[in-house]
This record gives sequence, structure tokens and C-alpha cells, in this order.
Amino acid sequence: MDDVIIARSLFGMTMAFHIIFATLGVGIPIMILLAELLYQKTKDHDYAVMAKRWTKGLAVLLGVAIPSGTIAGVQLSLLWPGFMEVIGKVMSLPFQIEIYAFFIEALFMSIYVYAADRISPLMRIVSVFFVALGASASAILITNVHAFEGTPAGFRIENGEIVDVDPWAAFFNPSFFVTAGHVVLSAYMTGAFVLASIAAYQLLRAAQNEQVRRFHQKALKLSLAVGGVFSLLTAINGHESAQLLHQYQPEKLAAAEGLFETQSHAPLAIGGFTDAETQSVKWAIEIPWALSFLAGNRFDTVVKGLNDFPKEWWPPLFVHTLFNAMVGIGMLLLFLSAAALIWQKWLKRPAFPRWLLYGFVAAGPLAVIGIECGWIFACTGRQPWVIYRMMKTEEAVTQTGNLAVLFALFVAIYILLSIAVVLVLRYYFRRHPVADDLRKPPNEGTLPV
Repeated sequence: MDDVIIARSLFGMTMAFHIIFATLGVGIPIMILLAELLYQKTKDHDYAVMAKRWTKGLAVLLGVAIPSGTIAGVQLSLLWPGFMEVIGKVMSLPFQIEIYAFFIEALFMSIYVYAADRISPLMRIVSVFFVALGASASAILITNVHAFEGTPAGFRIENGEIVDVDPWAAFFNPSFFVTAGHVVLSAYMTGAFVLASIAAYQLLRAAQNEQVRRFHQKALKLSLAVGGVFSLLTAINGHESAQLLHQYQPEKLAAAEGLFETQSHAPLAIGGFTDAETQSVKWAIEIPWALSFLAGNRFDTVVKGLNDFPKEWWPPLFVHTLFNAMVGIGMLLLFLSAAALIWQKWLKRPAFPRWLLYGFVAAGPLAVIGIECGWIFACTGRQPWVIYRMMKTEEAVTQTGNLAVLFALFVAIYILLSIAVVLVLRYYFRRHPVADDLRKPPNEGTLPV
């Protein structure tokens, strides 16, 4: 196989593995913070138990997120030396600042885990707040490198040399704010829906006492409320992202929608697959004029088609399927949240029916799949460029051989880590059932984490 393909596959596999744990590491702290706030406000012991159990799960997930993130950083240097040369000279600020964000997250995570029963309620909240802040900041800073790849700024390449370097212009590149918002909002959404899936699964189990069922009902309602809010905000931010593509990466937007000819009043293609021979999206449902409105808030917005660009600049056409999967899953999660709201608030039903609970169980895995599709679309849709219109992927790849052996080794490592995470989580939570945690400790004001 070509070295470029193997290198992309190896790094892509690493990121696909890491992104699951990194996303949950950003999303779950927000849920812990909300549970802590609700506990301090209502003194409802169930919310303290939620914060405690979610923190235990988060600690296990971070135990994999940190080393897999380190592997990703090492692979960046080893697999893509040409890319890292530019990053080192132009875009090193996010990596440097991220060290401090991670330090804040780790420090306050340690305080919250080991000293929760020895600090005041206010300090508990402050600790979780800084855990959430550090996790979100880390995600934003690292994702900013991806934003820079799509909308590079702050330097020029002249006669093969990097000149006119402005690190802050590179940092605040044109897509920084939209990309940062999208990664954080989608992480909050995913963390909430994963926890909702767990609560819904527990409610489907028959052998539970009433106290345990009430606990899972509260966890489910809280998770669905948070997930619904952030799924709506993610959709709004996604609209801004599409407009950003229209302005800065038009061939990526064209590939996402299977649009070959430049036109105004362009239709939005839902479903189907892109056929390069017929230059159409087969079996798609088209919404007239919708793509033009999505790109420019006007139905007469002119959207460039793929035929306006050299064919070697075209992204892989399967990104249309990835884009549809990402958007479709997002809409489904928003629908599930709306269904929960209608069932509880408008119909005044005390408990969710089993058929709806099964939908909530599916929500968590679907949210993770949506995150994976989004990241693959974002990176694959930029091809053949590693830095848009400045450096091609093949120009940045290492010339070292034996990458296939490394690929096989890392496949084995990630399989073992995945099995270990599942076994550790199952072991801990089976040994510490929620019924035991729901028995209040002698000191009503605290709950050791």
C-alpha cells in the first residue's frame, strides 16, 4: 500500500479511537457540574450520587483519553514531519497553551476526587467548574489546529520557505470561533446522550426498587434536557459551519452535497450516494433551493459545483454519506429530546414508555457515531490538502517504511484498551451498585467521590 494511505489510516484510526474518550472527557464534566449545582440547591441526595458515579466513570475514561492523546501527538510528529514543520514555526501556540489547560483540569480533578468530603460545597462546585473549563479549553485549543488546516492564516510559503509569520493571526484564523463552538457543543451533547442511554437502559431492567428507579428517572430527564439544548445549539452552529465552507472551502461543500454544476437556487440532497459518472446523487431526496439558503441565507445564493475545480482537488465523494449521517443523527437526537419534552410536559405522563426508552438507549451510541462521521468528514473533506491550498497530504508524509507493521500493532493496542475499559467499568459499577450509594452517609452535606 502507498505510504500516504497507510499513514492516513494509522493516524485516522488513532483519532477515531481517541475522539470517543476525548469527547466524553469534555461532555461529562458539564453533567457533573450540573448535578453538583442541583444537589447544592435542592439538597436532593440523588444528584450527589449522580455526580459521584459520573466522576468515577469519567476517571476511567480519562485514563484512556490521556495516553491515546499522547500517541496522537507522537504520530503527528512521526508520520507528518512536513506538516509539523509548519506547525512548529506558525501554529505552536495552541499546543503550548493546552498544557496549562490540561494542568488545570488534572489539578482540580484531583481535588474533587480525593478531597470532595473535606471541602466546602462552594469549593466542590469551583473544582468541577475548573475541570469542565480545562477540558473544554483543551478541546478548543487542539481543534484549532484542525481549523488552521482548513483556513490557514498568519504566514506565507515563498520559494519553499515559511515567511511573514504571525502566530496570533494563525491562532485566530477565520474558522477558529465556529470550529471551537462546534466541537464543544457537540461534545456536551454527546456526553449528555451517553448518560441518557445508560439511565434509559437501567430503567428497562425489571428488577429494581422504587428508589433506584426514581434515581434513574432523574438522571434520564437531566441528561435529555441538556442533550436537547446542546443538540439545538449544535444544529445552529452547523448552519454557520456550512456558510464557512461556502466561503473558504467551496469544493468541500459541493462534495458534501454532491453538487457538480455551479448554480443559484441549489437543491439540498438528502440521502443517496454520489455517482461521479452521471455527476448526480442517486436516490436522494432533494429540497429545492435549500442548499443556497444554507450557504448564504438567500435562495438565490450561487453555490460553486465540483466542476469549477480541477478533478485532483475533489475530495472523496463518499463524504456526502458522512455529511448526511452526521446531520441525520443530529436531527434524530433533537427529535428524541423533543419527544421526551412533549411526553413529560405536555402529555403529563409520569414515566416514559418502553418503546421511547429504547430510543433513548440508542441515542448515546448514535451520538458517538455522529461525532465519528463529523470528524471523518471534516478531515477527509479537506483532501488532498493537509493545509488547504498550501500543502498537499503527500508532501507532508514521512518517508520511513514499515508503517504497515505499526498499523497492525496499534490495532491490537486499541482493541486491548477498549476491552480493558469495558471490563473496568463493569467491574466497578457491579461491585458498587447504585442502591448502595443511595443510602445517605452520616454527614448529609457531603458525599465522598
